[in-house]
Amino acid sequence: RVYIGDKILKGQAMRIAILSRNKKLYSTKRLVETAEQRGHEVMVVDALRCYMNITSLKPTIHYRGDVLHGFDAVIPRIGASVTFYGTAVLRQFEMMNVFPLNESVAVTRSRDKLRSAQLLARKGIGMPVTGFAHNPDDIHDLLREVGGTPVVIKLLEGTQGIGVVLAETQKAAESVIQAFMGLKANIMVQEFIKEAGGSDLRCFVVGDKVVAAMQRQGPEGEFRSNLHRGGSATLARLTPNERSTAVRAAKIMGLEVCGVDLLRSNHGPVVMEVNSSPGLEGIEAASGKDVAGIIMQYLEKRVAEVAERSSRSKTRGKG
Repeated sequence: RVYIGDKILKGQAMRIAILSRNKKLYSTKRLVETAEQRGHEVMVVDALRCYMNITSLKPTIHYRGDVLHGFDAVIPRIGASVTFYGTAVLRQFEMMNVFPLNESVAVTRSRDKLRSAQLLARKGIGMPVTGFAHNPDDIHDLLREVGGTPVVIKLLEGTQGIGVVLAETQKAAESVIQAFMGLKANIMVQEFIKEAGGSDLRCFVVGDKVVAAMQRQGPEGEFRSNLHRGGSATLARLTPNERSTAVRAAKIMGLEVCGVDLLRSNHGPVVMEVNSSPGLEGIEAASGKDVAGIIMQYLEKRVAEVAERSSRSKTRGKG
């Protein structure tokens, strides 16, 4: 693909679309403010209000009665509940030669927890021992495979800690798994990393660097550390191994900007999740860093690089 990007090469402002359901969200507001401060024109687009003309000659996106055109870059902030339609809209932007901060295929990949776990495991990334089964008759063997109870049971479609259960006994684990399977829900079963003490690390990756990190701690009696579940966040000091693990996980997912959640286990850092639309509020408050500004600088750099390659390719073609 060849993306539009000549403006940034000439030092001109870009037109940026931010795919977000709510322009009042902290992360969306910060990205808009930062882009405008840097001289860019920004439009917040609700993906669910878009409709598309999918043709080979001239693909278009229509939004509230108007045709969207002339964008140089698109920043996807697609919620987990609208992944299917949101990534379809993002793909349409890609077909229109608009540079995506995160590509649609990478966003889709990261939202599939099972596929993510398989890809990370194949590349040797540290992870909790994870099991997956379809038949209730296999529950006993499945629990034994992950090291027995306590275990963490996760809905594959869950987000922000919703649909994550800690089962401390064999009976409890079997009951929860049977209940989920009875509802035809897809679940994963993972070993419980007790030594993490209800805390995790959110590593914010931009390009090939961890640009900010925070340690999230769940409230007393809560093993989930999500800020949406009442957890607290403080500045984290990462080891070189933790930084390397986070960057490698992002690359395996194909994401240029993401949040990688790690647990500190007795056998090194283990990846819990790679989030393609990480929130900015917690990480900026905990780290004191202008993460939105770092993202925007990176976007400018990537659009310029792609435009330069496109320009060189056209020059060679003429020669």
